[in-house]
Amino acid sequence: MKIERRNFVKQATIMTLGGAAIPTLTHQSKDKTMTTRPKVLFFDVNETLLDLTAMKDSVSKALGGRKDLLPLWFTTMLQYSLVSTVGRQYNDFGIIGSAALQMVAANYNITLTEDEAKAAILTPIRSLPAHTEVKEALQRLRAAGYKLVSFTNSSNIGVETQFKNAGLTEYFDLRLSVEDIGKFKPHTDAYEWAARKLGVAPNECLLVAAHGWDIAGALWANWRGAFVSRPGAQLYPLAPEPEINESNLTLVADKLLAIQ
Repeated sequence: MKIERRNFVKQATIMTLGGAAIPTLTHQSKDKTMTTRPKVLFFDVNETLLDLTAMKDSVSKALGGRKDLLPLWFTTMLQYSLVSTVGRQYNDFGIIGSAALQMVAANYNITLTEDEAKAAILTPIRSLPAHTEVKEALQRLRAAGYKLVSFTNSSNIGVETQFKNAGLTEYFDLRLSVEDIGKFKPHTDAYEWAARKLGVAPNECLLVAAHGWDIAGALWANWRGAFVSRPGAQLYPLAPEPEINESNLTLVADKLLAIQ
């Protein structure tokens, strides 16, 4: 009896671990999704569409020229946006970014006032140019009948200003900001809210983004995904793989236009 019990426990453990290793996903497989067009293309904005070089230079200057601290600053900003969401709080993403910048500066004994931190981020981010291939790719997608919607962690007025200055306004049917729900991506509620705003099912949405965390959040919300692997961008290995993974928006558009 003891031997039989041990064998039963062993088999049950193996089955449990095996089940845990293969998460149950409700979104479609890559082979199947590539045969069906999504009804709405949602686009992240910063880095995906807009070139962040000017802002990175400004933040680096505020940190005493320490370009090596830029990844730490961005991850700290993302961390505290999620801390705010979990704590049921909300602040403008740019304000959280300036607070994170002050935190990083303090850790490295760099003197930085609140006003200096805000200026380092909020001034350049309003006038970022689009990546060189973006406008042509967006135009091709619109001409093919795709519905284009921007979906960002930035504020409504912030992305409106960015689009005007970058000349992107005409390419989009709608702009969405998490400001209206008070929860930052990649919280599942944010993606579900965006799908409801457009009146479509989650699996009819496809997110185009250059951030692994954003793609992961979309896929976990049963959206589809197209990853733009800008330099330094990586997918999250513990999340499902998106059906499209290309280095720029032109190649992403090629894949989307090939879906009949």
